[in-house]
Amino acid sequence: MTTSVPSHLDWLLEQLIMRTPNARHALLLSGDGLKICHSSQLSADQADQLSAIAAGIQSLAHGASVEFGNGTGGVRQSMTEFYGGILFVVEAGLGAHIAMITSEDADAGLVGHRMRELVEQLSDHLATVPRGGTGMP
Repeated sequence: MTTSVPSHLDWLLEQLIMRTPNARHALLLSGDGLKICHSSQLSADQADQLSAIAAGIQSLAHGASVEFGNGTGGVRQSMTEFYGGILFVVEAGLGAHIAMITSEDADAGLVGHRMRELVEQLSDHLATVPRGGTGMP
């Protein structure tokens, strides 16, 4: 994968977790589901699994947006509430997303706000270049 995001940005995710009450895990991933960096609470295998889940959710939300939104296919944020937690996924630049897992009692508005703050501050640095399958540049 070619990426403009250094994998040493883990510290940004750690800051996001520290600033967000009830946050447990955070992850930066490419649009095709590959992890770029993750918080220390996630093992490498968990980060891979969360990357795939978050990319799948964003893909499904994109399909819903195309069909039922304004036709542009844009997805700003997805939220999935499950027993024991909430998964938030937000766009983080061209071809990148941030995923965060919180406890069930997290303030969804505050979580979304904190995630958007990070994206706004670092949007130029949080873009990934799509992988080419043809070997062409």
